[in-house]
Amino acid sequence: MDTIATSATADTTVSNDDFLAAVAEKSNGAALRGNYEKADAQYVVEQDWDAYTEAEHELWRKLYQRQMELLPGRACDEFIEALHKMDASAGIPKFERTSEELFAATGWRIVAVPGLIPELTFFEHLANRRFPITVWLRTPEEFNYIVEPDVFHDYFGHVPMLFNPIFADYMQLYGKGGLKAMKLGGLDFLARLYWYTVEFGLINTDKGLRIYGAGILSSGGEVEYCLKPGTTSRHIHLDIERCLQTLYKIDSYQETYFFIDDFQQLFDGTAPDFTPYYERLKQLDALPANTLLPGEVELLP
Repeated sequence: MDTIATSATADTTVSNDDFLAAVAEKSNGAALRGNYEKADAQYVVEQDWDAYTEAEHELWRKLYQRQMELLPGRACDEFIEALHKMDASAGIPKFERTSEELFAATGWRIVAVPGLIPELTFFEHLANRRFPITVWLRTPEEFNYIVEPDVFHDYFGHVPMLFNPIFADYMQLYGKGGLKAMKLGGLDFLARLYWYTVEFGLINTDKGLRIYGAGILSSGGEVEYCLKPGTTSRHIHLDIERCLQTLYKIDSYQETYFFIDDFQQLFDGTAPDFTPYYERLKQLDALPANTLLPGEVELLP
């Protein structure tokens, strides 16, 4: 998730000062990229599109072109179709225009944020059909890898799938589930679901496995790796409770990819109350990221 954990509960609002202090404590004094001074209580800022330089627009175009050369035959049709409609190849897009189109399609809006935000705020945005997008763009030196999500990852990777009605409903459901998980001590488990679906999810289609996860779709290397037979990574059917129990990698390609058969399956699988899952999982050890359990089938041997 594009968030940083704080000590907030679902019943409080985290101030900018409290949030930044928590970040400094957790990162030995390090600061977040992005300007938080003008953020409101929900960490929303103005995009200030005119402040982007021509060099930044050119970098965006290069990132966009690279991904468009990699995605045919790898990204799911729903993503490709929405991306073409969004028409954002010429430079960093204006959020307002895309937000209007998105709202007309699925009732979602885009909100600009300085960068990483607290879980509480992130879940509140999702629960109200608002997707937060970072306003700053990576540097040329970060062309192939970036630690914090930037505007290219957030916009290119996430927004196209929000034009799909079923996936859009899933994202709102996830936001509501996040607010509940904060009260139940289930946030670590739920974060794994976001990681393995929204960021690194695959879907099995009549054309074969395709990508819908934003972390892969905005990546220059993993977009090829994740669909390649013969790697050491697993490609297994999504079981929600199994996913909630599984650790993930943040500094390398994933060792397990969970795939779904359709987006309705994803929505239906996350509609039930997760409270029993959390209670059971609190009594169990987490599974390593490369686990293959008895009876599970690797789809790409």
